[in-house]
Amino acid sequence: MNRLHPFSAVSMALQRAITGFTLPFFLVIFLASVVDVVDASWAFVLGVIGLLAGVAYGLAYYYRFEYGITPDTFDVQSGVISRRSREIPYGRIQNVDVARGVVQRLLGLAVVSIETAGGGNTEATLRFVSESEADRLQHQIRRRTAEIKDRQRSRERDTETDQRGESTDATPGSEAPSPDPDPRSEREEHVDPTRVETGYRSRRQRLFDLQSRELLLYSFTTFRPAAIAAVLFVFFLATDTILEYMVTVANPVGGPEDLENGDTGSYGILTVVSMINGLLITYLLSVAYTFATYYDFRLGRVDEDFVYERGLLQRYSGSIPAEKVQSVTVTANPIQRLIGYAGLWIETAGYGPDSSAGSQSAVPFAVRRRVYTFTENLTGVERPKFQKPPTIARRRYLVRYSIVAALFVAVVYGITRISPLEGWYFAAAVFVVVPPAAHLRYVNLGYYVGSDHLVIRRGFWRRRTTVIPYYRIQTLSTRRSIFQRRLGIASLVVDTASSRTFFWATPTIYDVDLEDARDVQGTGRKRLQSALRERARSDDVDISVDFT
Repeated sequence: MNRLHPFSAVSMALQRAITGFTLPFFLVIFLASVVDVVDASWAFVLGVIGLLAGVAYGLAYYYRFEYGITPDTFDVQSGVISRRSREIPYGRIQNVDVARGVVQRLLGLAVVSIETAGGGNTEATLRFVSESEADRLQHQIRRRTAEIKDRQRSRERDTETDQRGESTDATPGSEAPSPDPDPRSEREEHVDPTRVETGYRSRRQRLFDLQSRELLLYSFTTFRPAAIAAVLFVFFLATDTILEYMVTVANPVGGPEDLENGDTGSYGILTVVSMINGLLITYLLSVAYTFATYYDFRLGRVDEDFVYERGLLQRYSGSIPAEKVQSVTVTANPIQRLIGYAGLWIETAGYGPDSSAGSQSAVPFAVRRRVYTFTENLTGVERPKFQKPPTIARRRYLVRYSIVAALFVAVVYGITRISPLEGWYFAAAVFVVVPPAAHLRYVNLGYYVGSDHLVIRRGFWRRRTTVIPYYRIQTLSTRRSIFQRRLGIASLVVDTASSRTFFWATPTIYDVDLEDARDVQGTGRKRLQSALRERARSDDVDISVDFT
């Protein structure tokens, strides 16, 4: 069993020391303010005791944390008071992710996270190990996972051979020749581990690099919702400073001189200027976040796994097992579609897009035709011919968006009744965008029932075209709301084993005729069974790791 890097002991001791000092310190300060029995001077005594206890606990946790690689499992033992032992089979390991921050790279350290299928959670985290140890763990686990796959396939081939041999052995005196030993297995039994690692690293094949021009275009044409949270966080930390800045910026264009002195018009100008500044700052933060996240993005392959590296301040590297791929999604927002670009994302079992810092991006940004070619080569899907929902769906969207617009006008009217603002009727202009919004929602929907894949397209602001092999489908369910039942339409939900995030809902064929939904459901079930039978007879994972 191995221990973490010695710096881990320092890091754990500092973290526990800070926690051990602050908790009793502030607790005593609070109790002293409400209870006369408690003396505030106790805070320093208990704080020091907590600090020493935290240091001792952090050091004990370091010495009690051990990990090791066995032939079949990756083992982790941890815990000071309650001992925990975990044995993680290589067949369940989804990804070995290595993260290196700026300080960690200066110190030659890394954080290794081992993800498993079935939820996308981190099963084990090694904080910290040396960079060479992180690379060794990645390569060793990947190699042993490949060996397990080879043994499983070998057993399946032996089973098929035995079944065939039973029919030929019926002839008296006939004897099946003994198979020749696998020279590769004999060679691997006596090979030096260092030579294996060197050879394993040398077999990496480069598939895609994100060029500087593509990175800049991707950064400026992508909006990250996390930027909104960052702006709100900064606002709450420095509210007075930010308000003063907004007043200073708005004053030259008609805003108030200060928050206390102003009229309705100046406050309105301040509101508009503040919104514009907020949107601009949020957008620039989003650009910086995307640039730092996907800086120097590289995608390659090692055996049957995709491997990637990315990141400026925080450097990530990991792998995507090809056999775990559930579906492939092409994404593009309106600006990206206008300039002819798109992105390609891979969803794996228990590990969805943009989960765990977006590690499943295969091609973040490239020319759209190139991305479509990648998708066809990766999945083997034929060029889809999409079927659209019936026109009654467009009428449904028109009614839905009209209701939303009416609610918006009602809210604005209510605000004008309780504030100095006037002209609520200007909000009625929102009804102008209702018809084009309903039309854009309708024209961006479509589905294609292929021979081996189901393809679903939806979304305008971020159009997503998802290619799902039939053998990856978990369930096909028809969903109908009370309004859909009245219109005779339904939505078909196609669920796979991949996890979903708040921004990536389960692929759904929206608002098609009920009979069409039932036909697709029946066809999908039949082709699912045939695809499973075909897959059982073949060792192919149906995903091409040479998709470029």
